[in-house]
Amino acid sequence: MKKLITSESVTEGHPDKVCDQISDAILDECLKQDKNSRVACECVTTTGLVLVVGEISTNAYAPIENIARDTIKEIGYDDPKLGFDYQNVAVLTSLIEQSPDIAQGVNDSMDFKSTNDKYDKIGAGDQGMVFGYADDETEEYLPLSVVYAQKLSKRLAQVRKEGILDYLRPDGKSQVTVEYDDDILKRVDSIVISTQHSEEVSLEQIKKDVIEKVIKEVIDPKYIDDDTKFYINPTGKFVIGGPKGDSGLTGRKIIVDSYGGYSKSGGGAFSGKDATKVDRSAAYMARYAAKNMVAAGLCKKCEIGVAYAIGVAKPLSIYVDSFGTGKYEDEKLTEIVKEVFDFRPQAIIDKLDLQRPIFKKTAAYGHFGRNDEDFTWEKLDQVDKLKNK
Repeated sequence: MKKLITSESVTEGHPDKVCDQISDAILDECLKQDKNSRVACECVTTTGLVLVVGEISTNAYAPIENIARDTIKEIGYDDPKLGFDYQNVAVLTSLIEQSPDIAQGVNDSMDFKSTNDKYDKIGAGDQGMVFGYADDETEEYLPLSVVYAQKLSKRLAQVRKEGILDYLRPDGKSQVTVEYDDDILKRVDSIVISTQHSEEVSLEQIKKDVIEKVIKEVIDPKYIDDDTKFYINPTGKFVIGGPKGDSGLTGRKIIVDSYGGYSKSGGGAFSGKDATKVDRSAAYMARYAAKNMVAAGLCKKCEIGVAYAIGVAKPLSIYVDSFGTGKYEDEKLTEIVKEVFDFRPQAIIDKLDLQRPIFKKTAAYGHFGRNDEDFTWEKLDQVDKLKNK
């Protein structure tokens, strides 16, 4: 049976990604000075404005305005002509400490009161469910559509910053549709790229350059055929972009951040949250577990779902769905995951070393499938243990 699967990504200059990066830059600064910082920081952007809101409890001093401006500059919004730039934007803040009602359950979970186990001490920062996914389709252990969408967006930023296509501007999107036949990967069916650009360049030039300098540099030609469709700036013009063209909000690109719609998405976003917030840390742990399960040959596809109650360390539920590709039944695979991986928040923090200032770079081009030593949830260090199960 023929099936088309689509994934999308956005560049670091997309309004929502601007917000994600500011939120995580603030988190990093807090963690740099105080590893026990509690941060739940969100941003809103629009023309000429950045609004930073949330709850932060820390011994650190984070110069919010400077962090926001520096992040905006690094992204590439450095020209007033863009309608949004680091020098002229107004930065407003409305921040309070973490609610004591939440803090009492996070700092001393109800589990710890009875067990006195150090990994029971930190309770989940909120209720909710998270999902982790991996498959053996690519070396990144992600579906091809997800990998290509992320790489195309990253390449758009690269050719802009390196001056290869100097008329490009920071905002942009990519979308890749892949064709399967009976779940066998066949070809890339279509590619959509929308990129902000200067007023002077023609649509014909943009199409030619994006195909040659972006698409052909990323997509393996074996997946392209005469029927592959390319849509480059299909509206015909994309001069007004970034927060000038659309408002932005932290956490609004959770599908882009995770699995491109190929797997389920949890109830909360990632950016701007310290690791006691299981929306982030447990999603990383679930990816870590799923990737190691696939690499160990226990299944070809693996989705792991985990649920929490606020103030409680132990997960309420954990399940594995191997989509019929497992070496064992899913019930046994679930038991293996529970034996090997500890999903209590403090155990996750310690295992993945999540009290470091590493999060700003996660806030664009996906949190998963990245070849970076700081992305500890991408390590394949549990494979041998799993092979013995």
